[in-house]
Amino acid sequence: MAAPLIKEISPLPGHVAIIMDGNGRWAQQRGLPRLAGHKAGTENVQPIIKTLRQYQIKYVTLYSFSIENQKRPKAEVNGLFRLLRDSLDKYTSELHENGIRLYHLGQLAGIPPDLQLAIKNSLAITKDNNKMTLSLALNYSGRTEILDAVRHIIDDGIPTQDVNEGSFSSYLYTHDLPDVDLVIRTGGELRISNFLMWQTAYAEYYFTDVLWPDFDEQEMVKALLAYSQRQRRFGRV
Repeated sequence: MAAPLIKEISPLPGHVAIIMDGNGRWAQQRGLPRLAGHKAGTENVQPIIKTLRQYQIKYVTLYSFSIENQKRPKAEVNGLFRLLRDSLDKYTSELHENGIRLYHLGQLAGIPPDLQLAIKNSLAITKDNNKMTLSLALNYSGRTEILDAVRHIIDDGIPTQDVNEGSFSSYLYTHDLPDVDLVIRTGGELRISNFLMWQTAYAEYYFTDVLWPDFDEQEMVKALLAYSQRQRRFGRV
């Protein structure tokens, strides 16, 4: 039986970003195909979002699929896309009922039309919700995001003297989201893998060996507790 959640954690992050790593290894440890691990990882999203809602976290971003993931075997990529589409079809109503706005970070070009349609449908249904913003970094690349911002600034003819951190941020996919406070990476790897590089400049990082399908509410509480014990100086002594 799971232990009860710790009720008082302070301070809490306003924006939590998660690199959900370890699905394939989780499946391999059990003698299952990799897609079974991705399915288990997808099913783990809802309980983690529920936990974060309990702690009134306003912004959550999930690294769902990177542009680099397109290099994986075609069968695995197509299976991932089907899982993502099915999850949007299955859970959008629940997200809407809980006041969660869905947000997409990344490029729609390059993903199947049915998944594009599911994303657009979910965004439209949840667009006016304000209890939480759940961003899916789907077909996303941090470097591509920065290059896209530079291209748009050039296209708009913005004078160089007017380009500063604030104006540059307004051209990013995350233009109406706050910077990330806490990055969580599961699966034991110690890198950010081209994820929200601009937005995580002053974020706290939490790395765990726990594979994403096994990262439950108690593991999330550990991450939030670890964050609460950090001293964020933002360059100050």
